[in-house]
Amino acid sequence: MEIQSLITDLAFILLLGAVVTILFKWIKQPVVLGYIVAGFLASPNFEYLPSVNTEENIEFWAEIGIVVLLFSLGLEFSFKKLINSGGSAAVTALIIVSGMMGAGFMVGHFMGFSMINCLFLGGMLSMSSTTIIIKAFNDLGLRQKKFTSLVLAVLIVEDLFAVVMMVLLSSIAINNSVQGGQLLFSVAKLVFFLVIWFLVGVFVLPSLFNSWRRFLNSETLLVVSMGLCLGMAVFSVYCGFSLALGAFVMGSILAGTSYAERIEHVVTPIKDLFGAVFFISVGMMVQPSIIAQYWVPILILSAVVVVGMIFFGTFGMLITGQSLRVSIESGFSLTQIGEFAFIIATLGMSLGVLNPTIYPIVVAVSVLTTFGTPYFIKMAPGTCNWLEKHLPRRVLRVIDGYRSEATKSNATERTWLVVLKRSLWSTMLYIIILIAILIVSHQYLMPWLSRVLPAWDRLVSTAITLTAMSPFLLALLMPVTMPRTGQPEHRRARAYVPVIVMTVFRVLIAMALVAAMVMWHYSAVVGLVVAGVSLLLIGVVFGRKIKVQLAQIESKFLDNLNERDLRRSGKKNSVVNDLHLAYMTIGSGCKFAGQRLMDSNLRARYGVNVVSIQRGADLIPVPSGMARTFPGDVIGVIGNDEQISALLPVVEREKQPEAGVIDPLDFKLTSILLSESSPLIGKTPVTAKLRDNYDVLVVAVQRGEEYIDSDPKLMFAPGDIVWLVGNVKALPKLN
Repeated sequence: MEIQSLITDLAFILLLGAVVTILFKWIKQPVVLGYIVAGFLASPNFEYLPSVNTEENIEFWAEIGIVVLLFSLGLEFSFKKLINSGGSAAVTALIIVSGMMGAGFMVGHFMGFSMINCLFLGGMLSMSSTTIIIKAFNDLGLRQKKFTSLVLAVLIVEDLFAVVMMVLLSSIAINNSVQGGQLLFSVAKLVFFLVIWFLVGVFVLPSLFNSWRRFLNSETLLVVSMGLCLGMAVFSVYCGFSLALGAFVMGSILAGTSYAERIEHVVTPIKDLFGAVFFISVGMMVQPSIIAQYWVPILILSAVVVVGMIFFGTFGMLITGQSLRVSIESGFSLTQIGEFAFIIATLGMSLGVLNPTIYPIVVAVSVLTTFGTPYFIKMAPGTCNWLEKHLPRRVLRVIDGYRSEATKSNATERTWLVVLKRSLWSTMLYIIILIAILIVSHQYLMPWLSRVLPAWDRLVSTAITLTAMSPFLLALLMPVTMPRTGQPEHRRARAYVPVIVMTVFRVLIAMALVAAMVMWHYSAVVGLVVAGVSLLLIGVVFGRKIKVQLAQIESKFLDNLNERDLRRSGKKNSVVNDLHLAYMTIGSGCKFAGQRLMDSNLRARYGVNVVSIQRGADLIPVPSGMARTFPGDVIGVIGNDEQISALLPVVEREKQPEAGVIDPLDFKLTSILLSESSPLIGKTPVTAKLRDNYDVLVVAVQRGEEYIDSDPKLMFAPGDIVWLVGNVKALPKLN
């Protein structure tokens, strides 16, 4: 790869991309589509412009683009956000992905594609575009609606499904078959590595960042975060996965730290640059001859995406207890495919299993569905109104009845949910950690001891492994705590059933893991005996000491996992008595942003004291009452839990975009000639209410050869030339 050729191709596609995207911004279309068009213009398929010298150069930049894009998606993802998205989003996303995978597979089969190509096609059609949906919500001023939060939660879960799907499709493509055992092994391997990476990352990275806090300016933070991103990507390949998976995982780990917003800010220019190159490389795969040849499949697949997403999205929301209106609005918002479709297609091309004709077909489907997204979102309320008028009343009553029943649960179900939520995740984490210790012992420790201590290798290996496993074995042996169900005393006995079941399950798992470890070196009988004795010894002799250490480890892990929330609420940052020091970021919708502290009167309203203001790299310690706060500032606040909880939503409130906001390009200085029929005739700037009714401000009035400065008492007359600043779209009304 020649350096000059590499730079030449990059310069060409970026310059062309800049021109095309400016054009697309001017016609108010998504920038992603502009990149795709630019890629087509830069490809050999468009003969009227020069093309890139070597397509391998663009593939090189595009690979980096995929890594950075997945890292950025991970920064917006976070496992905690996934947990908080709730069961409704998870079930809806599962229904959408499963349904669209099936629909895509069947359509691909009817079109004569091979089984692997049908699977890849189904994967590409099952993922909605996060970028396009967020842009559409912002443009239409819908971010404050209930259904938009549900749709965004579904997109979060879909991101995780997409990453898992990439791993599964890679496994299928490499083995050239769908084998149940191989797929199960791939899923188990993926879950194992995800949990291990997540545990190590959450336990180590926040502590490191906090210890390096005074050194982490924007430059250093960019270098550190990108180094971690690329390092995890390389390690992911070493473990048998893709670069993209490692980048996504590292982004999701960093999303839980208090530096997530800063990292996202410094990485955004890199994401925009290499993301543009990736989407331009997608456009280079567009072949007009194939599109002209396969226009019927393109229209069929576009219809499948629109109809399928509406049906499965609406059904998924209904089945999870949402209202008919919210379900329809959610389903109509998901009617497109985007980023992950291109990433999955690129994966199939790199593995050499994807039919080359599928790529341009999918790009064309993405373009069509993207253009239609705002219109389908606008159609949702009308469609819902029509259905409410024409559906039988019995059907509507059934939907409303199911919705009310779905929000209820009996006492036993609640108890099971509480017990499972409290113990299942920790049980899975401890099991995976113990399996990781066993793998390290078997793969690395035992071979090393065989060379160093050939006569004692089995005994020493068993002892070291048991010692390393003991804290986590004790954690499994600890009984599950009884949940507070709020039930009457005579019913509380039911709550013991899930507690006993989970406790017995954890003990059996601990015994099985110890027995399996010993049986690698000795017989099954020896393994069972050692398992029973060692667990008894750990629980009785070392129980108290290990329990204290384990509690410290769990506390440290949970503090790191919730670092951002703890920093905002100050719950782990006590100052004196019941007072805490919390750090909050002022949002664009904060009502006292821009005011002086003495005017905001926070101490009288909320009982708190502002002790610091962080503005970029500048720190204002103990600010005076004359100091002002602005959006983006991080303020240090001292107060008790109730005061801080009341202040947080006020400080961090973001201004919601509104529909019909004036475009900056429409705001300018201009003049109008008043005719006899102008609504301004006989009125003054005050009585005409120009500011309120027309969003304009009078600068001067030209009457004949005389220029009259703006005067609130000046009365407009026919023939006046009025110079004003404001929204040019209001001028025809004033003329």
